[in-house]
Amino acid sequence: MAKDYTELAQDIVAHVGGKENITKLVHCVTRLRFSLKDEAKADTDYLMKREGVVTVVKAGGQYQVVIGNHVPDVYDAVLKVAGIAGEGSVDADDDVVEGNLFDRFIALVSGLFQPMLGTLSAAGMIKGVVAIMAALGVPSTDGAYVILNAAGDGLFQFLPLILALTAAKRFKMNQFTALAIGFALVYPNIAASFTADKPLYTLFGGTPIESKIFSTFFGIPIIFPTSSYLSTVLPIIAAVWAGSKIEKFFKKIIPDVVKVFIVPFFTLLVTVPLAFLVIGPVMSWASDLVGAVFTGIYGFNPVIYGIILGATWQVLVMFGLHWGLVPLAILELQKGPGVILVASIAICFAQAGALVNIMMRTKEEKVRQLSIPAFISALFGVTEPAIYGITLPMRTPFIMTCISGALTGAYLSFFDVKMQTMGGMGLFAIPSFIEAGNGMTVVHFLIAIVANFALGFGLTQLVKIPNLFGDPTAVAPADGNDEKKLEATPQVVSSPITGEVVPLSETPDAVFASGAMGQGVAIEPSVGEVVAPADGTIRLLFPTNHAIGLATDDGAELLIHVGMDTVELDGKGFTAHVVQGSKVKKGQLLLTFDIEAITEAGYSVVTPVIVTNSADYEAVETLASGQVDLGQNLLEIR
Repeated sequence: MAKDYTELAQDIVAHVGGKENITKLVHCVTRLRFSLKDEAKADTDYLMKREGVVTVVKAGGQYQVVIGNHVPDVYDAVLKVAGIAGEGSVDADDDVVEGNLFDRFIALVSGLFQPMLGTLSAAGMIKGVVAIMAALGVPSTDGAYVILNAAGDGLFQFLPLILALTAAKRFKMNQFTALAIGFALVYPNIAASFTADKPLYTLFGGTPIESKIFSTFFGIPIIFPTSSYLSTVLPIIAAVWAGSKIEKFFKKIIPDVVKVFIVPFFTLLVTVPLAFLVIGPVMSWASDLVGAVFTGIYGFNPVIYGIILGATWQVLVMFGLHWGLVPLAILELQKGPGVILVASIAICFAQAGALVNIMMRTKEEKVRQLSIPAFISALFGVTEPAIYGITLPMRTPFIMTCISGALTGAYLSFFDVKMQTMGGMGLFAIPSFIEAGNGMTVVHFLIAIVANFALGFGLTQLVKIPNLFGDPTAVAPADGNDEKKLEATPQVVSSPITGEVVPLSETPDAVFASGAMGQGVAIEPSVGEVVAPADGTIRLLFPTNHAIGLATDDGAELLIHVGMDTVELDGKGFTAHVVQGSKVKKGQLLLTFDIEAITEAGYSVVTPVIVTNSADYEAVETLASGQVDLGQNLLEIR
């Protein structure tokens, strides 16, 4: 259960001089940074002694109340109590973050789905209820069936609209303009307009991306997917990203007096056609190419086809590329039993098995709570909550389910298992494999279900379960109230930076020097690189990339804070090479920074390396002095 910081927030607001004394509020990695009308009205002595406040620092024209790692929660509470509009965390430029493309994609997609995970799981469970009703013979025209089907399937049908909102927040775009883009993509009559009986002409005839053109936009052919943009993910994300750039451009050139309606006017005027003429067609062509490639693989060797489809199906669905196979499967089934989608049908049970393992092993109560409805949804073939909310952000469990899909795909293809009809999903796909006069078809499919569940569970057992939320050492409360801790493990961490060792007490910042944030050491860097001092998970990456938090696999929480007050640089001179939530190995590059640019801007580059959960250990001892190199033993934590 999240801690309530309302009382602390009320005290902070009252003792900084009241809400009328606050002109601006932002927060950084550990501090509330107030701009006050009159600092003399703030009761610094009280705040420094107040439980929940580490200390108070006055620097750079700011009144800084040091809170610690949970500063975002306290910040939200202060905004609510004071009734003011804060300016959030100190942001970097959108283009600053670089790094592994796969990590960035995972962070983006899981971040966009995170706000809706609970509702997504609930909708998936309702879809399961509807499937049960259908299995029991309730007609699709029954009122209860119609209403519940709308409740469960509506969110998935109009998923682009919700993603428009979350993407708008991520890409810093006006959310209503983003919604307008989403509404255009799923507009009810647009599919009928672009799929008339007789096409005007055909583009790329005789190729895998052959496209029938039914309409044009000022002479430009409109390529519209037969499956429409309902339930899609990537087209709306790409469209909102493009829209955010277009909106930013028009904000710069349009006078303030007419911005409120002229900016969205031109943004929509450019972005919506771009979505239909470029972004959508690219996705359609990619799907068509996937269909052609997989058809070719099946013609070459069905078992290899089963392995590849089973391994990649979930990835194809994530990108919306599976639509290249679905129409082919429907056409195949119209002629008789089919094989095109067989290798993909039972993969949802690998997700279910992985979730059971995660529920048993996770240290986080929030993950366990999300896993339960995601598990139920997966049994009925709805895997979005499992993938986007849990296994994909954790990475290795998702990879294990792909391996499971490859193995069972090979099994089903080897025995030439065929679907008899296009049926339900998950457990309700079983009737689709009942073949008259051949009981082994459904037996093989049942074996694939059990095998996927067992492999999903067993393969996930071989990998570590990383933390997604909260304290990395937190386990599920025994009584639902008190949070327990794992026993701290002694360990040695290496130096994340090359440079000169500086005692923490000599850092030019009273908070770090006092040890209030934890014990550790500081380094005056000679090379602008930060690497992982141990194997672990990136728990915190501040938007300005000047500070990074790592939870080691042995339970230590490390904060590496490059420079003093460098948050004020708004990310200039800093580049991240990982994203929050990434699993990292010792020695892996985390950050790069421009020492010369930082010092020329007037900031110290002395970098504290802090064990923020020092209280869990008996001692934190510095092992190095003088010059220290990357990978050299730096701290012993015991």
